[in-house]
Amino acid sequence: MNTTAKTRHVSIALAEAKEEYTKANPRSYAQHLRAAEVMPGGNTRTVIFTDPFPLTLVAGKDARVCSLDGNWYRDFLGEYTAGFYGHSNPILREAVMQALEQGWSMGGHTEAEAEMAHLIRERFPSMEFLRFANSGTEANLYAIQTARAVTGRNKIVVFEGAYHGGVFVFSGASRHPLTAPFDFVLAPYNDPEAVAALIDQHAGEIAAVIVEPMQGSGGCIPASKEFLKFLRDWTTRTGAVLIFDEVMTSRLAFGGLQSLHGIRPDMTTLGKYLGGGFSFGAFGGKQEIMGRFNPLGPNSISHAGTFNNNIFTMTAGSAGMKHVLTEALLSEVTARGEKLRQRLNDIASRSELPMTFTGRGSMMNVHMTRAVVNSVRDLKASHIPLRDLFYFDLLKQGFWIAKRGMINLCIPTTEADCDALVQAVEQFVKERTGLGLSAGELR
Repeated sequence: MNTTAKTRHVSIALAEAKEEYTKANPRSYAQHLRAAEVMPGGNTRTVIFTDPFPLTLVAGKDARVCSLDGNWYRDFLGEYTAGFYGHSNPILREAVMQALEQGWSMGGHTEAEAEMAHLIRERFPSMEFLRFANSGTEANLYAIQTARAVTGRNKIVVFEGAYHGGVFVFSGASRHPLTAPFDFVLAPYNDPEAVAALIDQHAGEIAAVIVEPMQGSGGCIPASKEFLKFLRDWTTRTGAVLIFDEVMTSRLAFGGLQSLHGIRPDMTTLGKYLGGGFSFGAFGGKQEIMGRFNPLGPNSISHAGTFNNNIFTMTAGSAGMKHVLTEALLSEVTARGEKLRQRLNDIASRSELPMTFTGRGSMMNVHMTRAVVNSVRDLKASHIPLRDLFYFDLLKQGFWIAKRGMINLCIPTTEADCDALVQAVEQFVKERTGLGLSAGELR
């Protein structure tokens, strides 16, 4: 079979790409087999698993990562937005080394936690009071439970395609088996009229509406200002708590997307990069809500967590916010991402392949469809095998992205890195055009 025939169909091309990947990464494969002896599938974090096996990473520097097989990649994954600082920021390293010298796990309050809280409130004024947790998942769990406690209601409005952590997954038609057993009302994203028709029926029972101002795991799909304003108005009118999950999107502006839209939620959750590379979560909001956590107050709510104020997160996080994450820097990285996404969509618009890039600023996602994407409903015709082939082709060219197509810039990502990614996508289009996609798939 000649080369043209062998690459005629996406399924054949994908099988060939996986075979080449396996041959090129024998050490990672051997490590995967060893890990599989003690972990199901050799994996403890599903999102980073790759079929037929995942690469094992051994080093990172600036905006590069290195595999066990000795291959360096330009890092356009950025640890799913958590690796915003890159892998070797000297300011964070100095802060961590100082914390090591002074001792850790001391079991008491530290100056660093109060400093971190002050720095966060300066950036997110809607968080009048806040508390720390160990991840965005925990932050969202605590925020939801807080809303239920203060309102005396039980129902929680979530949106199709939402991901609020490992126990809040709303990506499929059926309920994810690990999703917390709350009384959820699942509504369409970015559709105020449809949402109103659904949630008006439950108005007196809804404790909270939790929303990502741009869905991250759902495919970097931005919410319209109209949609977010509708949610703000509806929750104000009905007494429900509006929670903005800015675990990912807080990196897109000095005060998060809430500041760009000019919409103030009742509660905000944070996580990922703000911990400086260490486990981090935070939830906060109005004083009348968060005041319930004051141990000196009547009927206070107890909130525990051994590592909530761990010294590494508090020290590295504070150092990063004080000395690195300036408003000017965030604007610069956001602008670089906007420019990159526009360049990639220019390639997609000229291509015969069904492809588009959604997102905002330094976060984006490739989707193998020609549809305008406003919600996950618009991704039903997305060509998943072609997206998988995109992943393996870019990996071969030296780019580390998410298999689901997510692409993120980090602070040390350069213009040269962006130029190289544009060239890699152009190469993908050149090599994979004419794979025999049917007319129905070219939309």
